[in-house]
Amino acid sequence: MSKVYSLQTVQTIPIGIDEAWSFFSNPANLQKITPGGMNFRIISRHHGEKMYAGQIIEYKVSPVAGIPLYWMTEITHVEDKKYFVDEQRYGPYSMWHHQHHFKVIDGGVEMTDIVHYKLPLWFLGDVANGLFVRTKLGKIFEYRRKKVEELFGAVSGFRSDV
Repeated sequence: MSKVYSLQTVQTIPIGIDEAWSFFSNPANLQKITPGGMNFRIISRHHGEKMYAGQIIEYKVSPVAGIPLYWMTEITHVEDKKYFVDEQRYGPYSMWHHQHHFKVIDGGVEMTDIVHYKLPLWFLGDVANGLFVRTKLGKIFEYRRKKVEELFGAVSGFRSDV
């Protein structure tokens, strides 16, 4: 059986909580902070513009070798201006649980992402994680960090265990 892996990133953003929440809780903005090479696009027609618990969002994404994959997530928990959680319902992982936390601090908002994931194919999933999955996730979150800095400004204090 393959392992459950986790990663965490923390980024300080020099904006107010209202602006941070408005941007990050709008599903349409996810494409803006996802690397272009992943060909990410939302395909669901009825996902809504404001995040809510029970919301289903469908995507097409090409994370490896340009091969398009279907991915469906559900927003399972939302506490306004504090956090939301997306969980994979269908897609490339055996399990995907992604927490997005927002905390007001001096000078802006501290945004923390915590991801727990599991790969299919038992020990082959563990091998794939060691060879490229964790590295790929690290690059996605590094891209995201840079895009957030471009959009909202940079503040020192990024931390990652990816």
